[in-house]
Amino acid sequence: MHYTSQYPSPLGELLLAADDDGLTGVWFVGQKYFARSLAPDSVAREIPLFAQVKQWLALYFAGQEPELEIPIHMVGTAFQKAVWRILRTIPYGQTMTYGAIARQVAEELGIRRMSPQAVGGAVGHNPISILIPCHRVVGTNGSLTGYAGGLDRKVKLLTLEKAEVGSLFLPKRGTAL
Repeated sequence: MHYTSQYPSPLGELLLAADDDGLTGVWFVGQKYFARSLAPDSVAREIPLFAQVKQWLALYFAGQEPELEIPIHMVGTAFQKAVWRILRTIPYGQTMTYGAIARQVAEELGIRRMSPQAVGGAVGHNPISILIPCHRVVGTNGSLTGYAGGLDRKVKLLTLEKAEVGSLFLPKRGTAL
């Protein structure tokens, strides 16, 4: 069975999705790739897992690093799942580059090289926003390139985590944060 619920975050309404194995989605309503992996037979129903996720999100948006373990059921290709597992290792308040993730994926897969652009595609299609912290990924040159939830939200999430953003800048605008 597949379930959905809503969460009114300070950065906009979130749609939560889960199945019997764990959390499958957290999207800002209207974001790029919104609910793309949502099962068509999903029903709006409050389940115990959603109470845990909402508690996690409340702590997070209060500026705390949540320590609650949320069961996550990643639904994607093997490559996407490899990238998303790495995203989950990025510490709260820190960032990692697409290139660093590409090197780590290549090492895990036993290949010589992996394209940072391919990693960017997997990061962009992450269906579990915030809990799988794709907002912590930045360009090698410090660009805050890409975030399906919008760059303004990416900046706010990094600021909420008190991440070092002094050397980061918004693409195309070339303006430092």
